[in-house]
Amino acid sequence: MNINDEYIVKIDKLINEGQGFAKINGIPVFIDNACPQDVLKIKIKKVNKHFLTAEYVEIIEPSPYRVKPVCSLFNVCGSCTWQHIEYSQQLIQKQNIVKETIKSIAGVDFEVKETIPSPKIQEYRCKVQMPVSQTKVSKRILSGYYKKNSHELINIKYCPMQPEIINKISEYIKENSQNLNITGYNEKNNRGLLRHIVYRLSSDNNNILIVFVLNSNVIDNSVKQISEKIMSVFPEVKGICANFNTQKTNVILGKSTHKIIGNDFYIEKLDNIKYKVSAGSFFQVNPLCAMQIFNKVKELISDNCTMPTILDAYSGVSSFGIWLSSIASKVVSIEEVQSASNDANYNAELNNIKNIEIINGDAGAEFEKLQNRGIKFDVSIIDPPRKGCTDESINNLVKLTSKYIVYVSCNVSTLARDVKKLSEYGFNVKYIQPVDMFPNTSHIETIVMLEKTN
Repeated sequence: MNINDEYIVKIDKLINEGQGFAKINGIPVFIDNACPQDVLKIKIKKVNKHFLTAEYVEIIEPSPYRVKPVCSLFNVCGSCTWQHIEYSQQLIQKQNIVKETIKSIAGVDFEVKETIPSPKIQEYRCKVQMPVSQTKVSKRILSGYYKKNSHELINIKYCPMQPEIINKISEYIKENSQNLNITGYNEKNNRGLLRHIVYRLSSDNNNILIVFVLNSNVIDNSVKQISEKIMSVFPEVKGICANFNTQKTNVILGKSTHKIIGNDFYIEKLDNIKYKVSAGSFFQVNPLCAMQIFNKVKELISDNCTMPTILDAYSGVSSFGIWLSSIASKVVSIEEVQSASNDANYNAELNNIKNIEIINGDAGAEFEKLQNRGIKFDVSIIDPPRKGCTDESINNLVKLTSKYIVYVSCNVSTLARDVKKLSEYGFNVKYIQPVDMFPNTSHIETIVMLEKTN
């Protein structure tokens, strides 16, 4: 088999990276933009030792699950790579991906529940991070998303996955930035003022917080001017901040954020719980789906414990801790980012929560401190970043936990790796639940409950 060879294949399923999977003479081949049960003519693009990578050149027979993408830029934008797949089939594929990944990496063959669907499959993204650049000749400001596997920016005027108000504000910013001679960022030479525009929106009332990520250590007067213009035109915008990032890096936010005008936070209300979320604090991209996760975790704990002590690690603004406080005797929330810990303390007061302790610090280090104090928890909830937990964190976590660990993950591969480690410490899988936090993409949120065995 050689590059540019053509074959006809039938797509069996989708894999963790979102590609279609088929076999040619027993060799796995991965194809972008495929749909389960498609019959495709494909062209080999890369030959590896154990698998092939290909692109399809013709749909011989479309899958019954193939639909027309809602976005006209689907074929070039790298963000929502599953728009061409009927939604109920997306849910089935995510369930299968979770089952196969945990089985292959963790060695655990366990029932995986049907994927919980998102309440909204469009306009669900309440956190939007759009990179900014500028054309060479016309100096037109561009913002949008990158082509898949590249840093070629696609200028986006309308994204159906984010609320319409964000599309409108984005176009206004681009037009007025150019009028005010605000320059867009060039990542090749690390020049240009405006690197990213970050939007944070409350699903409850559409209040918006905007963060301009600047290649500067000061707030330019032109940035102040455009901020005032935005606030006067869009009443939904309650505050605008500047984040300073002068490093030549792919990391979006720098360490320092300052308010330009209005508030430097927004309030997210889910059911009867309110959360203050500052510009640099983590909160879930899809809040309505996050509420489903909070309720599922609450249900799992309530069904297995009565008024337990709960550890809420990697807690952000203590979203889990506050949500679960009514079924707990005591909650301890641990978060590394100072602004998020500050928000967590504010949120405890805002919701009149008395049985919660907020600790600001690295999870691994704080786990060790709690262990040294002889503290144990009936239930530990961990919601780590995509890279998962360190060996040190897991080693101390299992010593802190007497009954159950609930692991919430946005990366099923690192989840499976950590489940394997936890099983070696005597924590066995009790429940697995995928949740569709990110419709029309291959990303999966997963809840795993593990029980300590004697």
